Amino acid sequence: MLSKRHGEILQLLNEQGTITIADLAGRLGVSAETVRRDVRPLTDLGTVVKMHGAVSLAGQGGEAPFERRMRENAPAKRLIARAVAARIRDGDSVMLDTGTTTSFLARELLSHRRLTVVTNSSDIARTLATVNGNKVYMAGGELRSDSGAAFGVSAIDFISRFAVTHAIISTGAVDASTGVMDYDLEEAEFARMVLSRGQHSLVVTDHSKFGRQGLVQVCGFDGFAELVTDRPPPPDITQALNAAGTTLSIAAA
Repeated sequence: MLSKRHGEILQLLNEQGTITIADLAGRLGVSAETVRRDVRPLTDLGTVVKMHGAVSLAGQGGEAPFERRMRENAPAKRLIARAVAARIRDGDSVMLDTGTTTSFLARELLSHRRLTVVTNSSDIARTLATVNGNKVYMAGGELRSDSGAAFGVSAIDFISRFAVTHAIISTGAVDASTGVMDYDLEEAEFARMVLSRGQHSLVVTDHSKFGRQGLVQVCGFDGFAELVTDRPPPPDITQALNAAGTTLSIAAA
C-alpha cells in the first residue's frame, strides 16, 4: 500500500523531473535511508526509475526536455549564471554549449557590451545577437527539436576554428570517479571541444548533478580549470577536484 509520502515523492518528481536522494530527503524532512525505503515499492511497480544517487519518473530518465529543465532548480542556475557573468568583461569572447545553466548565463550577459559569442544553441544566439554591439557566431548543423541546438561533425569543426577568453559548458552529471558526464554522445563530444578552445575553461552546474552517473564522459576533472556551482559538492567530488588541481567556486547568494 502506498503512503502519503509516496504521493509526495511522485508529486515532486512530476514537478522537477530527476531528483537526488539527498534532495528528496531534505524536501520531505526524513533521512536518505527512509527515502530509499520509500522509493523501493515505487520502483517495484515500475513507476519510478532509480539511478546513481537519484530517482526519476519512468520514461523520463536522463535529461528532461529542455523547457522543463529550464524550470528545474532555476534559482540555483540563475545564481551560478550571475556569478560567472560578473567575471566576464565587455569586449570578451565567450564560447557556450547548449544547456539550461548556460542559457541562464546568456540572459545575465544582456547588460554586457561588444561580446563575441560562439555557440551551438539557437536560444543563446537569439538572446545575445543584435544587442549591445555583440557578435554572435552559431555552429551549423541539424537543429535538435528539443533544445534547438546544432550537433555533429560540422558543428564541432566550426567551433574548433575559434580561440576564446571563456569556454563554458553545462553538464548533466558529475561523478567522483569519472568526472563530467552527459547523456548524449554528440553533446559530450561538442562540450569536450568547447573546453579546449578557451583561455579559461569552466563547467557550470547546480548541486543536483553531483553524484549522478551519465552515459558518456565529457572529461575528467583535469580537463577544465574551474567548476562553478551553488552548493559545496560531496566530499569525494571535492577531493577529486583538489587532486586534479581544478578550482571549485561556490556562487554566493
